[in-house]
Amino acid sequence: ILTILGNSAVLATAVKRSSLLKSPELLTVNLAVADIGMALSMYPLAIASAWNHAWLGGDASCVYYALMGFLFGVCSMMTLCAMAVIRFLVTNSSKSNRTKITKNTVCILIAFIWLYSLLWAILPLVGWGYYGPEPFGISCTIAWSKFHNSSNGFSFILSMFLLCTVLPALTIVACYLGIAWKVHKAYQEIQNIDRIPNAAKLEKKLTLMAVLISVGFLSSWTPYAATSFWSIFNSGDSLQPVVTLLPCLFAKSSTAYNPFIYYVFSKTFRCEVKKLQCCCGWRVHYFSSDNSAENPVSTVWGG
Repeated sequence: ILTILGNSAVLATAVKRSSLLKSPELLTVNLAVADIGMALSMYPLAIASAWNHAWLGGDASCVYYALMGFLFGVCSMMTLCAMAVIRFLVTNSSKSNRTKITKNTVCILIAFIWLYSLLWAILPLVGWGYYGPEPFGISCTIAWSKFHNSSNGFSFILSMFLLCTVLPALTIVACYLGIAWKVHKAYQEIQNIDRIPNAAKLEKKLTLMAVLISVGFLSSWTPYAATSFWSIFNSGDSLQPVVTLLPCLFAKSSTAYNPFIYYVFSKTFRCEVKKLQCCCGWRVHYFSSDNSAENPVSTVWGG
C-alpha cells in the first residue's frame, strides 16, 4: 500500500510538472515506475500465497513472479547507477556542459536500462540460469541452491553478480565519493564567506537525497544477496526458512522508501502532495455530504 500510494504520488507529480521536469528527474520517474511495477505485478500473488501457506499457480506463476522480480530489481539497480553517474557529471562539469545531458539523452539511457534488464530476466528462460521457489515456499526467484552443482548455473550467477550488482554498486559508491570530495573542496573555498550560495545548498541537498535513495536500496537488498550467495555454496537446509524469509521481505520493502525521501528533501514534491491531499479530501467531502441523501452509493464511494 505504501509503495503504490507513494510512487503513484511521485508519478502524478511528474505528470503534472512534465513540462518543468529536468532531464535527470526522468530517472527518478523511471525508478518510481520500476517500484510500482514490482508492487503491482508481484506483491498480490505473494500475499495470496502467504495466506494460502503455499505457493499458488504452480510452475508458470513461479517463473512469472521470479522474472518480474529480476526485471524490476535489475532495472532499479541500473537506474540508481545512472542517477549516480549523471549526478557526478553534473557536479563536476561547467554550466555550459550541463546542457549536454538532454531529455533525449536520458530517455535513450532509460530505454537501454530496460532492455538490459529484460535481457538478464529472459536468460534463465532460454537455458542460462534457473528460476525456482524460495526455501520458505511462498515466493520465487533465481534458484540459487541449484547452482553449486551446475557449471552453467554458476557462470550465470557469477556474471549476474558482477554485472548487475557489484559493478553498479561500486560505480554508485565511487560517484558519490567523488561528489562528496568535490562539494567538500567547494565549501572549503567559500568557508570565509558569510553566506553560502543557494546553488551550492541545492546541489548538496540533491546529492544527499540521491545518496539516501541508493543507500536505502543497497541496504535493503544486501541481506538478501548475502543469504542467496550463501545458499549457492551450501545445501538448502543449511538456513532456517525464517532466515531466508526476513531478508526477502526486507528487500521488497525497498520499493516504499523513496517517496518518503522525496517528501523530506523536495519542497516541490511536498507542495504537490499537499495539493493532491486537498483535492482528494474535497472529493470525499463532496460525495459524502452533498449527495448522501439523494444517492446512498455516493456515500460508499466517497468513504
